[in-house]
Amino acid sequence: MLSKALLRLGASAARHPWRVIAAWLIAATLAVLAAVAFGGRTADSMTAPGLDSQRAAELIERAGTGQEGMTAQVVVTPLDDGATFFDDDDDGARTALTRLRTEVERLPHVLGTSDPAGALDAGGDTAVRGGLVSADGRIAVVRVQYPDQSRLSAEDLDALVELGDRLRPELPLRIEMGGNLFYAFSDPDGGASELIGLLAAAAILFLAFGSLVAAALPIGMAVFGLTVGVATMTVLAGVTEVPTFAPVLGSMVGLGVGIDYALFVLARHREYLARGLDPQAAAGRAVATAGRPVVFAGGTVVVSILGLAVANVPFMTVGGVAVSIVVLTMVLASVTLLPAFLGAAGPRLARVGRVGRVLRTRKPGRLARRDPAAGAARAAGWRRWIGHVSRHPVPYAVGAAALLLTATLPVLGLRVGLPDDGSLPPSRTERRAYDLVAEGFGPGTNGPLVIAADPAGDPGVLGRLVGAVAADPGIASVAPTHIDRATGIATLVVFPTTSPQDKATADTIARLRTDVLPTAIGHGPARAHVGGAAASLSDVGRRTSERLPVLVAAVLGMSFLLLMLVFRSVLVPLKAVLLNLLSIGAAYGIMVAVFQWGWGGALIGLEATVPIVSFIPMFLFAILFGLSMDYEVFLLSRVREEYLRTGDNGTAIVEGVSGTARIITSAALIMVAVFLSFAVADDPSTKMFGLGLATAILIDATVVRMVLVPATMTLLGRTNWWLPKWLDRTLPRGPVGTDDTDAESTGEAPRPRLADR
Repeated sequence: MLSKALLRLGASAARHPWRVIAAWLIAATLAVLAAVAFGGRTADSMTAPGLDSQRAAELIERAGTGQEGMTAQVVVTPLDDGATFFDDDDDGARTALTRLRTEVERLPHVLGTSDPAGALDAGGDTAVRGGLVSADGRIAVVRVQYPDQSRLSAEDLDALVELGDRLRPELPLRIEMGGNLFYAFSDPDGGASELIGLLAAAAILFLAFGSLVAAALPIGMAVFGLTVGVATMTVLAGVTEVPTFAPVLGSMVGLGVGIDYALFVLARHREYLARGLDPQAAAGRAVATAGRPVVFAGGTVVVSILGLAVANVPFMTVGGVAVSIVVLTMVLASVTLLPAFLGAAGPRLARVGRVGRVLRTRKPGRLARRDPAAGAARAAGWRRWIGHVSRHPVPYAVGAAALLLTATLPVLGLRVGLPDDGSLPPSRTERRAYDLVAEGFGPGTNGPLVIAADPAGDPGVLGRLVGAVAADPGIASVAPTHIDRATGIATLVVFPTTSPQDKATADTIARLRTDVLPTAIGHGPARAHVGGAAASLSDVGRRTSERLPVLVAAVLGMSFLLLMLVFRSVLVPLKAVLLNLLSIGAAYGIMVAVFQWGWGGALIGLEATVPIVSFIPMFLFAILFGLSMDYEVFLLSRVREEYLRTGDNGTAIVEGVSGTARIITSAALIMVAVFLSFAVADDPSTKMFGLGLATAILIDATVVRMVLVPATMTLLGRTNWWLPKWLDRTLPRGPVGTDDTDAESTGEAPRPRLADR
């Protein structure tokens, strides 16, 4: 049985703490060494099988033009306000531009570059029409072509950036850089955010326990787990492409769940110490009781995240596996490393440090004293609140539900896409390059589309295709067609009139596919597909939006069955599923209001309104539903225990919710602090993950757990625990164990069943 196994595991770790700690030190060292020796760098490949953009990439690859690979662009403008690239001075801007291009072409893996200076020598109109020099001659673009991503690494990006740093003092040019090479290989945000999150968590833990030792143990466990988990993720990146957001998201979720899980086990351990148990026995009991919900909740998070595979988008599947590795590591650390820490700390965890005593004996009473009367006072405060809600269930249930539904309303305006470099802060060279290109050539030049066409022997199709595309109102210009002689495949680089993240660009892509290209090609064997980074991201967004209902249905169904198994009820899991949907919907709505409408965006350093990143709603749903199950299991387990003990639904609700309120709010504060520390990162995607997770957890732990749960359970009465007899006989006993078997496996006195009274 799981309880007995966890009891033995926790007690053994507490009896031999230094062995377990040494084993984790060795595991962390080996993981880091393996990451250094065999690990890879994260990279983004926003493609998926079956998409039109993927078919375009396959055609381009067949043609061997090199346009299927990565690109970068070096954007320059003269430092002298009066100079232009039309000038032909020996030491002027055009000469410097020629040298810059020559140096870029010498970099490793560069297949070729555009030549704005050469186009100017051939005739200024050629350079302007080719999109290489702006009409006023002030801005020039050197487009750099690399091979496909599998043959590149972050070293190629480093080489380009270092070249720019070396040439800036030598040339009379302002040099900025951008392109998808930066998107693929830039280091993700995270380091400073992780530190801020850890410090905030440490402060909350200290206030919760009043002891530096007690506060340090969850932090130490989380750091160990994060080291092993992220190092393992790095090794995975050496085998397959791990998206750049995975380490950031893994750190965010790993820190949150790791400290939360440790908090629940530590709180139960201190309860057993207060009962007079020795530290080893207390640690074993704590792992056997609190560890079971940890294993269940962690498993739910992992299963939910792995459900991302239903999207059939490879980078999302791999990203989900990478984050799951970190969560599993935290679960393992909670039931092995943490009890070892508890055993090593001994009876000191039952005491409060000097600073903690000072804080807890202040007259204002904001922090309760560390004595039984103070503990009872804290519990009494929560008991009064839950009792008040239970006495007025209808207004609280209606009011809280209305509040969450109102917060959900902005979801109706949800627009998915991918924020472009224009949403980065001006301190980033990608943003400055973006602004220069938009100023000189129009916003659509930052997100060109690549149309790949196979004429299939129809000599007139390319002419019709170019004419039809150029005539579309969403297209600003069409670059000269490149035709591969061996295959006959043609590639057209076209520039939309709108920026990559603009909804009008997605509309233009859809119009090209459904109307313009089919009309130009006719019913013959020729075919054409729209590709490029903007098209790929639009396609991935559409696919994730289509597959999101499948994921939601799968996760809801799984959660309902698991909760029914655990709590032996039909209505409790149904209510839990609906309330979790409300909190997640409210979090989505707040994200739309902040990122799309700009409400309060300045508070998190948002430079401009942006669409919601296409894959984030699906990722957030999987993670948040798993995390919200943590609180659901911890809270309802206590309510179920009280109901089995008393047989009174009202008493069970008040005692169960109030008994877990302090620990749940402390855990939620820690998670919110960790997640919000990532909401101030530079990258908009990281901001969305941080704000979305923090908002949902805050809503879940306050409005849902402390208002809606007691109100709805009061309204349902004894039917909360209704389960048809035939179903009760069919279902196996739950893995969390909310009945008498808990007490038997942990050595506690069994509680009477309802049927026994």
